[in-house]
Amino acid sequence: MEVQPHFEHITQLIEQAKRSTFQKVNTAIIELYCEIGSYLHLQTTTENWGKSVIKQLAIYLKNKHPNTKGFSAQNLWRMKQFYEAYKDFKILSTLSRELPWSHNMTIISASKNKEEQEFYMRLVIKERLSFRELERQINSSYYERVMLGNTKLSALSREFPEDVSHIFKDTYILEMLQLPASHSEKDLKLKISQNISKFLLEFGRDFAFMGEEFPLQVGKQDFAIDLLFYHRSLQCMVAIEFKIEKFKPEFLGQLNFYLEALDRDVKITQEKPSIGILLCKGKDDTVVEYALNRSLSPTLVADYKTQLPNKC
Repeated sequence: MEVQPHFEHITQLIEQAKRSTFQKVNTAIIELYCEIGSYLHLQTTTENWGKSVIKQLAIYLKNKHPNTKGFSAQNLWRMKQFYEAYKDFKILSTLSRELPWSHNMTIISASKNKEEQEFYMRLVIKERLSFRELERQINSSYYERVMLGNTKLSALSREFPEDVSHIFKDTYILEMLQLPASHSEKDLKLKISQNISKFLLEFGRDFAFMGEEFPLQVGKQDFAIDLLFYHRSLQCMVAIEFKIEKFKPEFLGQLNFYLEALDRDVKITQEKPSIGILLCKGKDDTVVEYALNRSLSPTLVADYKTQLPNKC
């Protein structure tokens, strides 16, 4: 009797238990660090504790608990900083319990305001970002790009009653493809197909890959969409077309044609209208605004860059 496929259920239960245990341990550690931070905040403001006292405390803790790590003088100061960052912000304090310590400290040090901190916290929780992935998103100005993209969603808002903010970006960073400055559309598509999991990190894990050069037949002619995704929360297909040159208004005609074909021939009844993203190597925002103003299709125009931005 073939029973191995049924064993997968047990594997899933074990993995769920591991995640649950890790989360409980992590929450306990963050709460401990917050309580220590609160105490240090009190002592430094009322008892004039300074760096020398904190250093003595670190030495004392090391001698008292020689097998316990994480209580160096530097990390004790970070616990104080952590407490002070969120003590007046209940939502942020609650979200911080769901993040590992390293993620929390990176977000605090890299964010310019509380809105940005909350954005990255929710992103880590939703996308289950590793520490390295979080660093990549911060270094790529992910927050700024999403906020800018949110201002250009009027075409989508007409079609989607759901909140479409925080999903699309004004600029996409494709440094993971390691493309040379001069490249062809063929090079671009090949690199994406070879690095699809990394590519999805830039778009978000709600995007499910449906295929490249996705075939369409209209009349007696064959066509192909560069990339086709499905967005799980919006419940719609997302067609992506690439242009390795600056945006031109005529580019929209082809993409709108593909969206019409998808909605007529591929979309099923319960799904929302398909969305199109035109990724160009540069764009003039005024030209884009004019081109999209009378478009009835839920279409976005964004540009892409092959290198991480300089955040200095």
